[in-house]
Amino acid sequence: MDALLEDWAGRIREAAGGGGKLAIRGGGSKSFYGGAESGEPFAVGDYRGIVAYEPTELVVTARAGTRLADLAAVLAEKGQWLPFEPPLFGPQATVGGMLACGLSGPRRQAMGAVRDFVLGVRLLDGRGEVLSFGGQVMKNVAGYDVPRLLAGSLGTLGVILEVSLKVLPRPVAESSLRLASDEVAALQRLNQWGGRPLPISASAWHDGVLTLRLSGAAAAVVAAQRTLAGELLDEAVADAFWQSLREQEHAFFAGDAPLWRLGLPSVAPPLGLGPTLIEWGGAQRWLRGGEAGAIRAAAARVGGHATLFRADATLKAAAGVFQPLPEALARIHRNLKQAFDPQGIFNPGRMYPDL
Repeated sequence: MDALLEDWAGRIREAAGGGGKLAIRGGGSKSFYGGAESGEPFAVGDYRGIVAYEPTELVVTARAGTRLADLAAVLAEKGQWLPFEPPLFGPQATVGGMLACGLSGPRRQAMGAVRDFVLGVRLLDGRGEVLSFGGQVMKNVAGYDVPRLLAGSLGTLGVILEVSLKVLPRPVAESSLRLASDEVAALQRLNQWGGRPLPISASAWHDGVLTLRLSGAAAAVVAAQRTLAGELLDEAVADAFWQSLREQEHAFFAGDAPLWRLGLPSVAPPLGLGPTLIEWGGAQRWLRGGEAGAIRAAAARVGGHATLFRADATLKAAAGVFQPLPEALARIHRNLKQAFDPQGIFNPGRMYPDL
């Protein structure tokens, strides 16, 4: 593997010295996300394998090209998993792509996001140097928390080489409930339940139906079922439903209409902008279609933001993928880019045009 890293470092230095650009790609399962790829293809998926796994310490370290499906299989042998349920969007999904995109699944509302489980990273920066940050314990951060900083950076700061992650045991018991509810009532219920000691690990509302997943100790799950009422779903039906949300195979995600991802305060009222699917207790809302300016303005009014998650290249170029940043935050992004990738060779334009 050392020879491979030396080769990559040489390519990076060559690009930096000659004004070249590199388009980093692992498994390619999330290449649709973010701005268009540009630059010379830089495949990193061959750098794979689990470096260390300590089930009793709940820590695993894997090379960035390791397929998420392979990592999940190893963890499952010990009854453990990545509790933020990262979406795969294809069998080639990798650990590095998971961190670079920073996406989490339905369980995010209860367990936290990708960044909350990253303990350490190794990466190649824009000078071709290997840098290490963090480690395999939680309390080792000084200055910028770089491992978390890389979550959602879309490869603009460097080539992720290794990732150390906190893992957890799978829940002892789970069940899912389905209730009829309009959007207003669903949001009210989700926020009320969010303030109570209920083992709700995922929620979704769409088209007049609110679905809840309960996870934890068997007694707590049974007690919550009695409290919340609703129709108890068959286990196979429930598993298929939550996977369809995580992998965007649900009927809501079908078709060519632009798909917007809105991050809002959970108490925000319905925005009335078009067909909507609500997750994370009201904090993540998916929207089909609509006009970019109106959507982003509506999200900003309630203290949120809007991302153009899936759309054709023309709309992405015109509207931009991510909510424009205030100048103070944009300056921080530029300074970080300068520190890690001073010649701007990695994944230009994947986040913002000037990064």
